[in-house]
Amino acid sequence: MNTSQNPIEKPSWLEVFKSYLKPKMLGMMSLGFASGLPYMLIYSELAFWMKEEGVDLKIIGFFAWIGLVYTLKVLWAPLVDRLEIPYLTRTLGQRRSWMLIAILGTILGAIIISASNPSTSVLQIAIGAVILATSGATLDISIDAWRIEAAPGDDQTNMAATYVLGYRIAIFGAGLSYIVAGFTNWNIAYAVMAMILAINGSVIFFIQEPSRQTRRKAMTLTDAVTENIVKPFLGFVAKLGSWTPIVFCLVATYLISDKTMGPMAKPMYQSIGYSEIQIGLISSTFGPWPVIFGGFAAGAISIKFGLMRCLLIGSILMVITNGAFAWLSTVSEPKTLYLFVTVGADNLAQGFAATIFIAYLSSLCDLKFAATQYAFLSAMFNLVGKSLSGFTGIMADKMGFEVFFVFSAALGMPAIILALIIMTLGPDTAKGIRQETHSQKDSV
Repeated sequence: MNTSQNPIEKPSWLEVFKSYLKPKMLGMMSLGFASGLPYMLIYSELAFWMKEEGVDLKIIGFFAWIGLVYTLKVLWAPLVDRLEIPYLTRTLGQRRSWMLIAILGTILGAIIISASNPSTSVLQIAIGAVILATSGATLDISIDAWRIEAAPGDDQTNMAATYVLGYRIAIFGAGLSYIVAGFTNWNIAYAVMAMILAINGSVIFFIQEPSRQTRRKAMTLTDAVTENIVKPFLGFVAKLGSWTPIVFCLVATYLISDKTMGPMAKPMYQSIGYSEIQIGLISSTFGPWPVIFGGFAAGAISIKFGLMRCLLIGSILMVITNGAFAWLSTVSEPKTLYLFVTVGADNLAQGFAATIFIAYLSSLCDLKFAATQYAFLSAMFNLVGKSLSGFTGIMADKMGFEVFFVFSAALGMPAIILALIIMTLGPDTAKGIRQETHSQKDSV
């Protein structure tokens, strides 16, 4: 049965703006930066450096598998949720102690890479990349848990927006490594990135450890499995009931059209005649700003009009803007204006939808199992999206770009239908409405 809430007074736009100025929001932005930089150093900069040094493309391709740790992080999320680190947990708390260990790991990974030579020590670079990626994924687990526990429900979308901002700043920061490498070399560039990771990582000493619900300690192996693995997953069923499969289907499909379309966007630009300068100017210089604006717009609008309405709007926007790529693929003259409008609209929709989606996933998590449950949900949509994205080249080659982008847009339709069903018929728990205690609302 659908539950109802007492009418509450909607905040003013000034109150919405002030919510972004809370100290924990600034801390969230810094943590978003810490989360984004390791990912970029593995996926973008490392491949460029190895190609520059003449490493075989097949070997470079194998390095993409290292990124699977971001999907597999659900396997060790229960450890981050429960395992106490001697002295550090007692001093910093569960979340910040794991953040510190993970940040130190990212620094170590970057330093190992900076001391390597791709043409003679690919194995050493691989070791550094694995440490960097594993530490970055572990950092994501602890940051996601901190975000969920540190903010009441009405702050979750704003926290997601500041996280997206920090993540996008990390993309800019990673881009600086090209400039440093241009004036010096890539060894120094990675050493500089390690220093930036260390400086930004000091934020954990300034943010507050959120209050947590204590859970009993496991006494046996069976007890440990039950407490750390079984209970977190059964917690979804207890919370969502018969709506569990519907909610899980929404989680798995919400970003699927965007993840399917993404890998083929730049090849399509190239096929219709756009130059590297046009693509770089629009995608890298102009492109991130609509994403940031979309994220903050999502945070502000969701407070005024609710999470589920914005989740539905985001799903519709992604279908429309993904369909715009089908139109772009048919243009006879590659005008910069066409690319500007298409990429700008898509990035705006992406920023809006991703921010709302992060807030929705956070609201589904029980505070007792925050790290484990969020890692499970993120693995769910990443696994589906990444599995399909591997076949996009084959599909685009067989269908042609126009039909392919129409198809990728159509993949977003199930999410629209599921969001409508949950919004109109679902219980509050499925809508992401989470009841907060007074202490949680007062925490910073």
